[in-house]
Amino acid sequence: MTNADNLACPIDGLKLVSDNKQWTCPNGHSFDIARQGYVNLLPVQYKRSKHPGDNKEMVVARTHFLDAGIYRCLAKKITETVDPLITDNNTFCFLDAGCGEGYYFNYLYQFLSAIDKSTKLSFIGLDISKEAILQASKRNKNITWVVGTNRQPPLAEASIDLILCVFGFVSFDGFAKILKPNGKMVLVDPGNEHLKELRELIYEKINRTELTDIDTEQFSIVDSQNCKFKTGNIDNENVKNLLNMTPHLFRASKEGKLAVSKLTELDLTVDVVIRTLTKV
Repeated sequence: MTNADNLACPIDGLKLVSDNKQWTCPNGHSFDIARQGYVNLLPVQYKRSKHPGDNKEMVVARTHFLDAGIYRCLAKKITETVDPLITDNNTFCFLDAGCGEGYYFNYLYQFLSAIDKSTKLSFIGLDISKEAILQASKRNKNITWVVGTNRQPPLAEASIDLILCVFGFVSFDGFAKILKPNGKMVLVDPGNEHLKELRELIYEKINRTELTDIDTEQFSIVDSQNCKFKTGNIDNENVKNLLNMTPHLFRASKEGKLAVSKLTELDLTVDVVIRTLTKV
């Protein structure tokens, strides 16, 4: 594993160089490395709110839920999808775009760390939520964690081999710019039956889940897989964590939230579509 060397200044796009205390560009723009190890490359002009992205309560709920192992099957499937895409180059750089608190990326890192690969791998986790990146930096100190936006990722052009985007905001223009020629993207979206049992509780009407439309001028789909499984009965605490970690929290009716609070357990359907795209 190697440290990332392809971060770019979010102000002028020039390459950033680290002295382990700061990242600095040739024009003198500098960005301190927090004591937890991450760097904030989100200029105020890119923020659409004072504290963009997931708040602390959502991050804590997601951390508790994922650390309970409920989505381990999904993490394993994502890793099995990514592993064969690693080419035998001297170096290979991953970006988890919208990495959240780092659960899936850390799973991938731990799996690849246990394999004797000749290729030097580097890992960059990017999220617009400072709270999420703070939690991610506690999970794995060997990954370069960055506060930044998928819309304008602070990375050098054509410097990323593979982008992982799990339930995240997809910026095809931003991703195409930083991917190498023929670079890959693994895009993970909820399927139509994803968490249907929870949605039936909190909504009067269940809308069909639509997959992210692909920008076919910049990307082509080379593979599509479905990952579907039942979680088994989840206790009330983790059902509430699940609700609190997703946008469903803000859309659920008062009656729906009350119904969730009264549950003792819930057996959920996980239905996810994993698509592999290549830059054209």
